[in-house]
Amino acid sequence: MLDHVFTDAIGALRDALEGALLERQAFEERFQVDVLLGDVTWETSYGLPGEGSPPRVQADITLDWPTWSQTAYRSWYLDDTLDKAPEDPPEVLVEVSLRVQRMAERPDPGRVLAVLPEASPPIGTEALTRSGHTVEHVFEAGDGEGEFAIEVAYEGSVALDEHVMADGSILDERFGGIGGWIASTLVRLGDIAFSFLPPEH
Repeated sequence: MLDHVFTDAIGALRDALEGALLERQAFEERFQVDVLLGDVTWETSYGLPGEGSPPRVQADITLDWPTWSQTAYRSWYLDDTLDKAPEDPPEVLVEVSLRVQRMAERPDPGRVLAVLPEASPPIGTEALTRSGHTVEHVFEAGDGEGEFAIEVAYEGSVALDEHVMADGSILDERFGGIGGWIASTLVRLGDIAFSFLPPEH
């Protein structure tokens, strides 16, 4: 069973990203269910308009609806008193990975980290916190130097109190600021003077 509060979270996040005029990357949206553990995951990618494919900078966003949260939500939903707060409120886990790619030379991570804050604006009551960075080198066949990318992730969770579970539209407000934050952060990353390879198309 797919819980409507999780689809409400997906819809609220998608509205926030498109409201910030970000461009969804074709064929980069995935909805997955772990058949062993039961976790449900939604993944999508957005970039700045007119960047080409793949874009120079993009945000990969993941929402995770873990099994324990599903159980907590369904126990609350099936309870006779829906106005009673659950003892352990369910959470939607959120990860935003900001990626600079198609670079012709190995990037200096310090230049990227210098324009990234330690945390996102609050989503509800909590902010996403920045984790470590990853530098990627993709080698081409033959004698080519390949291309480089750097990725920095922000992770956190959105707790679902009884008001949100009763009215999923509240999530529109909770996620409302994340689109503008992602868009402005991608602009700052795109303004760093790296040498980029041309888009594939």
